[in-house]
Amino acid sequence: MKACIMCGGEGTRLRPLTFARPKPSIPILNKPSVVHLIEHLSKEGFNDIVITLGYMAEKIEEELGDGRIFGVHIDYVYEKDKLGTAGGVKNAEEYLRDSPFIVLGGDHVLNLNLREMFRFHEMTDALVTIGLLSIDDPREFGIADMNVNNRINRFLEKPGPGEIFSNLASTGIYVCDPEIFDWIPSNKKYDFAKDLFPDILAKKRKINGILARGKWTDVGSPQAYRQAQRWMLESLPGTTIEGHFKTQDARIKGPVSFGHNVSVGSNSAIVGPIVIGENTTIGDNVLIGPYTAIGSNCVINNDSRILSSYIFNDITIGRNSNVSGSTIDNGTKVGNNCSLENGTVIGPNVIIESDVTVHSNVRIWPEVLIPSKSKVKEDIFNDAYM
Repeated sequence: MKACIMCGGEGTRLRPLTFARPKPSIPILNKPSVVHLIEHLSKEGFNDIVITLGYMAEKIEEELGDGRIFGVHIDYVYEKDKLGTAGGVKNAEEYLRDSPFIVLGGDHVLNLNLREMFRFHEMTDALVTIGLLSIDDPREFGIADMNVNNRINRFLEKPGPGEIFSNLASTGIYVCDPEIFDWIPSNKKYDFAKDLFPDILAKKRKINGILARGKWTDVGSPQAYRQAQRWMLESLPGTTIEGHFKTQDARIKGPVSFGHNVSVGSNSAIVGPIVIGENTTIGDNVLIGPYTAIGSNCVINNDSRILSSYIFNDITIGRNSNVSGSTIDNGTKVGNNCSLENGTVIGPNVIIESDVTVHSNVRIWPEVLIPSKSKVKEDIFNDAYM
């Protein structure tokens, strides 16, 4: 079975995390989110994969290679210009023309039964089958009016007030008949939801929906990213230790996953689910609470508290600092007696000096210096990254 993964976007809503990497390369449980997607596709039987690339394309190709390590074959197609979702798939037509295929976003994190969606589509005469989920607030998604026979009668992208005729939201996962290539113009920006679906419905051709079962999110915002990390941490099967592990009298409650050469100091408490990468050192009297992921080569100094946070690689957290519900990118240094409140997003190579408080939901751009005793209440930008 064939799959097409769209990885062309710049991920502007996720900045500052997407200055150093494309959105599909943002780490979840210390490996790129697109790797999790490839692994799920492989498990579901999709072993022939095409990836459409744009922003920082070389990083994705470097991480995935030809796919053999995941049990799949991967081809890459590059976009010179922004072609939209449908236009980007049209650009990969030569790899997809001969049989039905599934389309996903490179930032999707999911555990849906994709094989079931694919088989359902094969049993119908629809041009497209859209994976749908019932959600509380569908305003940021396309919504579908679907009848009891799975036929979609109406589709509206990002409805406004008074337009929400359904809470069935599109996951952005489509199973497509190759005939759709005849509907998509070449070398032109053209989207599935805004352009193709309204055109198909206007011409009375069939689009079906299927109610997806399981968990799904697109990692399009810091909030969705934190949710995706939490889901993946919840699925940790148990405690694993890779290679050397050192501790004195720490208290560890699983599930946890430790990389090689992790050290946990005296009287520290690790309460899972938690993932900690290789060569990371946890000091004395440190509390690391559930739903936390810490990358490789990090140092968490004595008396600090890390709660429901996502800390990338090569990061130092100073003594007696509190990090709660935060995301911190590579190479950042946090001083002593600091407080990073819920929802903060700190870019790479930031220096936060001691006794600093970063208020909730503040974002700090890369390579910024935050002076000692600052209280950061608003986003801080770096003109070099605008």
